[in-house]
Amino acid sequence: MRTQFSVLGKCIGIRNKQAKALALNYHNTCWLIAGTIAVVIALEYATPSPYVFGYLYTGPILLTSSRLSRKATFQVTLAASVFTLLNLLVPSFKPYNLSTLANRLIAVLALIVTGWLSDRNRLYEEAIAQQQAQLRAQEQLARIREDFVSTLTHDLKTPLLGAIETLKSFQNGQFGKVTSAQQNVLEMMTRSHRSTLQLVETVLDIYRYDTEGLQLQRSPVNLAEIAQEVIATLTDLAASRRVYVYLNYGQSNFPYPLWVDGDALQLQRVFANLIINSINHSPRGGKVEVVLESTGTQQQVLVLDRGPGITPGELPNLFERFYQGLSDRQAKGSGLGLYLSRQIVEAHGGTIWAENRTSSGALFGFQLPAYTLS
Repeated sequence: MRTQFSVLGKCIGIRNKQAKALALNYHNTCWLIAGTIAVVIALEYATPSPYVFGYLYTGPILLTSSRLSRKATFQVTLAASVFTLLNLLVPSFKPYNLSTLANRLIAVLALIVTGWLSDRNRLYEEAIAQQQAQLRAQEQLARIREDFVSTLTHDLKTPLLGAIETLKSFQNGQFGKVTSAQQNVLEMMTRSHRSTLQLVETVLDIYRYDTEGLQLQRSPVNLAEIAQEVIATLTDLAASRRVYVYLNYGQSNFPYPLWVDGDALQLQRVFANLIINSINHSPRGGKVEVVLESTGTQQQVLVLDRGPGITPGELPNLFERFYQGLSDRQAKGSGLGLYLSRQIVEAHGGTIWAENRTSSGALFGFQLPAYTLS
């Protein structure tokens, strides 16, 4: 209890010291402004009326605007204007010509404009400071969210991997005989856990790439081999959706290599994301076509489906983070696959796009610079 009172007493003492310092600074500023005005008044009233020193009041006005309130700025501007005009009558009234009056009025106008501009500048600075504070708060909130998601997804990997290994043990009969019906259930559970693990790894990669950038392990890569491997791994998924996935080489009737300088693992993810996306948007009994073409300086990959296509409102947002679209699909995704694919393709110096087919369905494609083997 004593410790708490001691801490409370220290906090109160610190606040009192800060309040005293602010009050002292305020009083010093007021005396500085008053002293400056007094010097200008002395110059004004010690010289004949034709000599205008009222312009020097701009100093106290600017000083008041930068350190005191808007009300104080208005008061100092008004006082400076009055003192400038009053010099026509005080200390002694003498006839004056129109040029002297005009000079005084111009000086007053200059003081009013100075006060108004300084007040506007003060408002702009306050608005900018407020916006900067809001931006800092938003950035801090975004960092907190990203740290939370990154930590959460990282911690989810271990139990998911453990669950997958346990299901494998069940499938292999290590805990007793498994019937065909139980085997099907275990396979479905394993597939579901793998999909969840893939989502967790995708989220981790998204946040890591956004903060650190995508680091590629480049080497000569044959896109045809990657396409064949990915299609083979997605056979079960396509079969469960009753979708047929096949590969062709455009105008050529024979397979041929399409070499690029890239990261094989990352390009596998692009193929998988685009093909899975097309499978999920294809009707049962539909087909997904993967077309590989070489255009000389570019290697092109097209993934075509016969689904409902893309609405005009979806097209600008398809490759944005967490965007899932509005069309019906067999399985809902996370909205990260296409976003990650865009990151990978652009990191390779390529382009990625989506469009509707002329008949029905959608087309997703990307191009990468061709690599010439020496």
